[in-house]
Amino acid sequence: MTPSVATSTPALQPATQVALVDALVEQGWYVGRGAIDLALCGALNNELLHRAAYNGLDEAGIGRGQQHLLRKDIRGDAIHWLDRESAAQRRYLDAMSELQQALNHALFLGLFEYEAHFAHYPPGAFYQRHLDSFRGRANRVISTVGYLTPDWPSDGGGEMVIYHPDNPNQEVARVVPEAGTFACFLSETIPHEVLPTRCPRSSIAGWFRRNASLGGVLDPAH
Repeated sequence: MTPSVATSTPALQPATQVALVDALVEQGWYVGRGAIDLALCGALNNELLHRAAYNGLDEAGIGRGQQHLLRKDIRGDAIHWLDRESAAQRRYLDAMSELQQALNHALFLGLFEYEAHFAHYPPGAFYQRHLDSFRGRANRVISTVGYLTPDWPSDGGGEMVIYHPDNPNQEVARVVPEAGTFACFLSETIPHEVLPTRCPRSSIAGWFRRNASLGGVLDPAH
């Protein structure tokens, strides 16, 4: 049975925005357990697992446009870009839109849009250490990860490791991929990786972006 996506409960806990903004200013990253409504996580997780079971996901690659490559030795997840086709997707994206407004109001970032995709990691999959944007070249400003898998076991692996921006060998946080946890960090400065998972792992990866228009042509979302 698909969990109800109750609209009376906030998709993100009300205190999340304030704590998130403070953490981004102080250290460049934020992790909040229980930040996402669990009923919403359940609905999104069911949708993702249904796609995974019926070949509704695409192999993830690295790079964008003509530089996009499939490299299983670097990342092993499969994805589907969110397109508001379900009530659960719409509720999650609406919450991100509210967060975008809060970030722009508090930090004057000029965030223009938000893009996100489901990410399914089968057992054994990982994503090597990387940055989500290269300094001065890309328009991804803030990265987000919402975790969807319920009852994550203590030996399940699949943690996201966050490294210090000035010392990419210094681990500063290890995020267990349990349903309800929400992580956020600066795309250009925070190195991170996903450790090999021993269980199927579900999440939503997303990015708040600035507008990279040139000559009146909008930079494509993905």
